[in-house]
Amino acid sequence: MPELKESIQRVKFYQTGTLTVGNRLLDDDERTVQASMERANAITSGHRACPGCGEALGARYALDTVMRVTNNQVIAANATGCLEVFTTPYPETAWQLPWVHSLFGNAAAVASGVAAAMKAKGKNDVRVIAQGGDGGTTDIGMGSLSGMFDRNDDVLYFCYNNQAYMNTGVQRSSATPGGARTATTPPVGEEPGSLFTTGKAVPAIAMAHEVPYVATASVHDLHDLEKKVERAMQFRGARYIEVFVPCPLGWGSDSAQTIRIARLAAQSGLWPMFEAEYGELKGVTKIRERQSVDEYLSMQRRYAHVFKPGNEWELEKIQAIADKNIRKYGLL
Repeated sequence: MPELKESIQRVKFYQTGTLTVGNRLLDDDERTVQASMERANAITSGHRACPGCGEALGARYALDTVMRVTNNQVIAANATGCLEVFTTPYPETAWQLPWVHSLFGNAAAVASGVAAAMKAKGKNDVRVIAQGGDGGTTDIGMGSLSGMFDRNDDVLYFCYNNQAYMNTGVQRSSATPGGARTATTPPVGEEPGSLFTTGKAVPAIAMAHEVPYVATASVHDLHDLEKKVERAMQFRGARYIEVFVPCPLGWGSDSAQTIRIARLAAQSGLWPMFEAEYGELKGVTKIRERQSVDEYLSMQRRYAHVFKPGNEWELEKIQAIADKNIRKYGLL
């Protein structure tokens, strides 16, 4: 009997998130906004974000989705921060939409004023968004943001949360997690890194205001981000989306691992992803394969001290936070 020769065929993998041949494998409704020739490129090439910047990626997908939903009828207000600095080094700009920057803490107030002006002019088709990092949102801008929620102004606010003041030198913000090293929370003393007894959860604060829509998202799941932006734009009134955006520079992580780090944050339970409408939880993104916090933390130098002898309690504390989130939001 003649010997049979094994037939070998190479398997080709195609990228399906951009304008490549792989998109022919997907239905139109499954393709990302970046896979369309009609994409807005709201943030175009030429910006000066760091390699692996999660904020640049998240903002591009979020804004291009808003542009698509509104037929490009969007005005954006931007707080001071990394996103403002790396996209608008005077006299240049990477923005291709009406865009205004005022101060660190008043993006929500400026956006509310723009929305009021559009309403007075009868331009109901022009939608308004505001953007800020966690410093300009959870700290300096908290008052104007709460006012926007209280008045239910017709603004969608994006917080790109990289968990510290990265633009000004990696100082702690009220979104910095417990145990993390920053320039103002060094890994020294009996409680190295940021204290576990501080911080605030702005999505929960937004839900307490009972605004029409609140969501958390992450750059590791850009389809989810797009869907939540589309859902938010179906509402009128105050809306809030907080996007998890790893920062390689501030976190001391490999710039090529931004997406993996973001995924591990979600799969460990440290970054719960959910939606809420009028103060009530409406849906959560379940954890596909639960991970311990160890791998997530070990990929960032800001947590190197928690693995040193004597600091085991910090690692246990961080794991307990993840476990609590899993129970609270029913992530499994």
